[in-house]
Amino acid sequence: MRLTIIGCTGSMSGPEAAASSYLVQADDVSGRTWSVVLDLGPGSMGQLLRYLDPAELDAIVISHCHADHMVDLVGMHVFRRWNPAGRLAPVLTLGPAQLRSRLNGVDGTSEQETYATEFAFRTASAGQSLQVGPLTITPFPALHPVDAFGYRVEGPGRVGDRVSLAFTGDTDLCDGIEAMADGVDLLLSEAAFLEGRDAVRGIHLTGRRAGQLAAGTSGRGGRRPAGRLVLTHIQPWTDPDDPLREAAAVYDGPLARATPGASWEI
Repeated sequence: MRLTIIGCTGSMSGPEAAASSYLVQADDVSGRTWSVVLDLGPGSMGQLLRYLDPAELDAIVISHCHADHMVDLVGMHVFRRWNPAGRLAPVLTLGPAQLRSRLNGVDGTSEQETYATEFAFRTASAGQSLQVGPLTITPFPALHPVDAFGYRVEGPGRVGDRVSLAFTGDTDLCDGIEAMADGVDLLLSEAAFLEGRDAVRGIHLTGRRAGQLAAGTSGRGGRRPAGRLVLTHIQPWTDPDDPLREAAAVYDGPLARATPGASWEI
């Protein structure tokens, strides 16, 4: 299973990166590559074209309906409906129940526009797994001002064993996200806030709270640590070294920040 960073800037696109979007791929036993995109924030549709022909995309998974995580579904709609090679088949699209109506809003269309020829919408439900080729995708409830999910993705590893990665979406610490991160091989965690700067709770993780999540020491603790922590969703006004330092103070495993084009094989 492979993770490639398409976009990683928090809350908006930035001078060096599109907003949140992550490509997860795995090969099945026949050698066919299956491709799933987690989130499609501003600027990510164009950057996705660097790594994948969207016609080959098998699923789109959206964590929540804030614009910085889903607005480029409009670009995907255009690509699929008016492709010069012919209209593409609907792509499986998993997300909160409000996702289609939210897309109507950002696209400026009425509810009569169902996007049925571009997207096969499925409503995410906590604990209800979805199979996409060799990948098993399971939603977990997140803590954010809108209906939000983190996702645990399990698939084939380099030596034939099953491996896992988890993506927090936007969230503060909560039971669902802690269960999702338990013993995961790679934790892709947002870290939009900083300790001492951002005191409001129930919206985002700090670097320190992301580190505690990865270490298995947040909440009630007693969970297995993540094998690797990658911080993402860091806003343009934040020095990325700051959340990294916060995380390193409480998590002693491999630690990195997401940058466009960075890739990990699990």
